[in-house]
Amino acid sequence: MNFIHQTLASRTRSFIKYVLLKPNFSQLTKMNVSQSNEAKSEAKRIVWVDLEMTGLDINKDHILEIACLVTDANLNVIAEGPNIIIHQPDEILNAMNDWCIAQHGESGLTEASRKSNISVKEAENKILNFVKSYVPEKKCPLGGNSVYMDRLFLRKYMPNLNEYLHYRIIDVSTIKELAKRWYKKEYSRLPPKKFQHRCLSDIKESIEELKYYKENIFKE
Repeated sequence: MNFIHQTLASRTRSFIKYVLLKPNFSQLTKMNVSQSNEAKSEAKRIVWVDLEMTGLDINKDHILEIACLVTDANLNVIAEGPNIIIHQPDEILNAMNDWCIAQHGESGLTEASRKSNISVKEAENKILNFVKSYVPEKKCPLGGNSVYMDRLFLRKYMPNLNEYLHYRIIDVSTIKELAKRWYKKEYSRLPPKKFQHRCLSDIKESIEELKYYKENIFKE
């Protein structure tokens, strides 16, 4: 009799443990769907990067400043990343063309670069760590204005960051040129740009410009 009681008690405990610990397949399914939707949403994000350089000649010019933002597919800012001024020595700063000497001198970027103690490699690591926190590898395009030029400099000076991003770009200046030709009325109403030529303000201006095209040309 004791054996029967012990057996029943053991089976009861096992049953209770099974009921309490068995996986809730409905909840697991919901979690998997949620995670899948989140992954798809993250893959549609846009990584916005802007550089200020000592010029546009990839063979001799260097990066002075970099900033980065991440938006969702609808251009809402997910996160604002580092805005970093990179050190360049006097021999590089003094070799800039007249436009860069005037523009970066007036904005204060030249002197800020001279005083900075951050190397291009350190800047790359900071930006890459930020990007990794918000987008999956090789899924999200690079966004910006005339961003093909930024990409050339990223490829040369920040190869790890460049490789982490998708190979495609979203170049707002391309849409501007198409709007100028095909949507002249909408183009004529485009809000004027400030042309500050500082990275973070330029990125935000590019996002606002693309929002204008989205709302006035790419209407649903």
